[in-house]
Amino acid sequence: MGSDSDAPVMQAAVDALKEFGISSEMTVASAHRSPARVMRLVDEAPGRGVKIFIVGAGAAAHLGGRRRRAHDPAGDRRADRFVGAEGPRRAARRPVQMPPGVPVATMAIGKPGATNAGVLAAQILGVGDQAMAQKLDEHTEEARREGRGRRRQAERLNAPTASAFARSAPCEPVTVPT
Repeated sequence: MGSDSDAPVMQAAVDALKEFGISSEMTVASAHRSPARVMRLVDEAPGRGVKIFIVGAGAAAHLGGRRRRAHDPAGDRRADRFVGAEGPRRAARRPVQMPPGVPVATMAIGKPGATNAGVLAAQILGVGDQAMAQKLDEHTEEARREGRGRRRQAERLNAPTASAFARSAPCEPVTVPT
């Protein structure tokens, strides 16, 4: 992440990865203030077993593109996957405008985007892994159950029943002067 102020949002990605049993680390490496550190982290990543980066940028969103462009040694693509969880809207525009040959997956803004970045990382890392596929299926089913529960709760709290509609007085037309 570009700044420690991004940590509360990026924690959602760490939590999602933990759910799938994927280890992770979180660090600050600003593409603006410490580009050499970013390059060193990228260069050292394959030797440390890093297979994917989830990058969060609160204001500028250069980190993902810089990371992606930097790693191209001898066709080694093990660490070339990038998933982003961006901050403000202006920052989110940059990753979706990357040129051809610089693939960047951009998630939603904020904690939902960071969570989805963690889930997407699990999907990418889990290709061909039956145990991971099972965990992803369970995660998807749990998300569906939670969604149905939230919908039912909203219907109970906010929506009138069909019989209430039938008992309602007809609506009078409203004329608005122009």
